Amino acid sequence: MKFIFLIAFIHLLPQCTGKPLRWDDCHQHTFKEIKREMTGYSDIAKAIINLAVYGNAQNRSYERLARFVDTIGPRLSGSKNLEMAIKYMFSVLQDDGLENVHLEPVKVPHWERGEEFAMMLAPRNHSIVILGLGSSVATPPEGITAEVLVVTSFDELHKRAQDAKGKIVVYNQPFISYKETVKYRLLGAVEAGKVGAVASLIRSIASFSINSPHTGWQHYQSDVPKIPTACISVEDAEMMARMSSRGTKIVVTLKMGAKTYLDTGSFNTVAEIVGSKYPEQVVLVSGHLDSWDVGQGAMDDGGGAFISWEALSLIKDLGLRPKRTLRLVLWTAEEPGGVGAEQYYQLHKGNISNFDIVMESDSGTFMPMGLAFTGSDKARAILKEIMQLLQPINVTNIYENGSETDTEYWVRDGVPGENHSFSFVLTQDPKTKISL
Repeated sequence: MKFIFLIAFIHLLPQCTGKPLRWDDCHQHTFKEIKREMTGYSDIAKAIINLAVYGNAQNRSYERLARFVDTIGPRLSGSKNLEMAIKYMFSVLQDDGLENVHLEPVKVPHWERGEEFAMMLAPRNHSIVILGLGSSVATPPEGITAEVLVVTSFDELHKRAQDAKGKIVVYNQPFISYKETVKYRLLGAVEAGKVGAVASLIRSIASFSINSPHTGWQHYQSDVPKIPTACISVEDAEMMARMSSRGTKIVVTLKMGAKTYLDTGSFNTVAEIVGSKYPEQVVLVSGHLDSWDVGQGAMDDGGGAFISWEALSLIKDLGLRPKRTLRLVLWTAEEPGGVGAEQYYQLHKGNISNFDIVMESDSGTFMPMGLAFTGSDKARAILKEIMQLLQPINVTNIYENGSETDTEYWVRDGVPGENHSFSFVLTQDPKTKISL
């Protein structure tokens, strides 16, 4: 159900003849003509909605996704499971009858976390649940045992630089938003390394947890010593902050067996419905196949990948043929920083004028509310008219910032971007879960 608004949008967008939406004039159509044209697609939009929500395709993407994640499991960049996932998707996209199904080779990072262990030794014994961060180095085999320095910000760390030397820095930063707070995960090890810390433990980038640390990628700098780094639960970070505020000495031992291997071969997975009138022009929908290794990756980003596939399936099942080519790309190695997408961009940017809009679903799959869009005011006005076709499912809102990690290269160069909770953000209500 979450994909309906997406489907209607990506099908209808190509009908505006000629130039990409970002060119503002939509091939010399007046805005009145565009509104009239959009109104003419109401029956098509209803057919798409009916098939996906009430018809034979009801819950299809959910069943496809469940089978996929249950069969393949976690899909870490560079892993055998990711390789299996790509082969699986190549096969099922062919079986679905999509066109030009192929794989485009890329090189991706290969990191494995290994065994992980953390224990508070003072003021009492307490097992600390950790998840190493992507690209972290290992501790020595015997581990690292050191006193803890708790800070709430990079500013506080720098002010207490003399206290940090030889310590394990624990970040207990307040959660503001993911976008604002994630810098502590990305750069926590670098900033701690600059002041001579031996390791860093970062409060998970979340508003709350149930003794459940989160993972994610982090970045070293070549001129800063690389130190082991991991996330800890919100509860443990706050507990150590309370202890520290009382002047209590905290000692932690940390062991991490992480390994980084040479970059390995992988693939972006591509399928299409070729356009009837402007086949060289592309409307791109996407999600990423890789995931972290501590879950099945059903939400991040299995859901996004599979509703993007569903977009093409619904168009095909209804016998519709968009004027422009509708291209599905399932990215590899998004979690290490959009690695597969960046290489796709480098390969295809010579034809950037043929990309009308790029979309990615990678913000969760919940109750749809609308979509986020980056583009000109005139393009936004056209999109507003398109979104009126989704009134039957009450998905008509348009938000800002329609770029995701994998599409930001195109959006930066002026190609309109959406994310339905997608670059097609489909912005959705995280409090309400519905079946895919």
